[in-house]
Amino acid sequence: MTLDGSAKKLLIVDDSKVSRMIIRAHVLAKHPAWIISEAANGAEAIALVDQDLPDYCTMDINMPGISGSDAAELILAKYPTLRMAMFSANIQGAYQARASLLGIIFVAKPVTEKSIAQALDHFAGAQ
Repeated sequence: MTLDGSAKKLLIVDDSKVSRMIIRAHVLAKHPAWIISEAANGAEAIALVDQDLPDYCTMDINMPGISGSDAAELILAKYPTLRMAMFSANIQGAYQARASLLGIIFVAKPVTEKSIAQALDHFAGAQ
C-alpha cells in the first residue's frame, strides 16, 4: 500500500505467458493487494503505461517487435520515476550496461523466486 492507502500497480512485460504467470504468482504471494497488469510485447507495454501509469514494471528484453530495452527507454523518457527491473536470459554486458544507464536493475532469467525477490527489493528501494 502507498502512503495514501492505494495499492501499488505492477506491469509485467514478457512475451512468455509462463514467465508472466510465475512473476504474477510470486508477487501476489508477497503483495496480495497489488494491482497487476500484463503486456506481451514492448508496444503493448508503452500503450498500457500511457493508459494507467504503474508504480513498477518488470520488462523482458527479447520480444517480438520493439525490444524491451527500447520500450524501457521510451517509457522512462516520459515517466522517469517508474521503477523498472529488466529480466533477460541474455546476460551480455551491453544489455546490462544499457539497463544500468537507464537506472534499471538487471535480473538474469530464468524467472525464479530468487530473481523476482531481486526485482521486489529494487522496487522497495523506491519507498
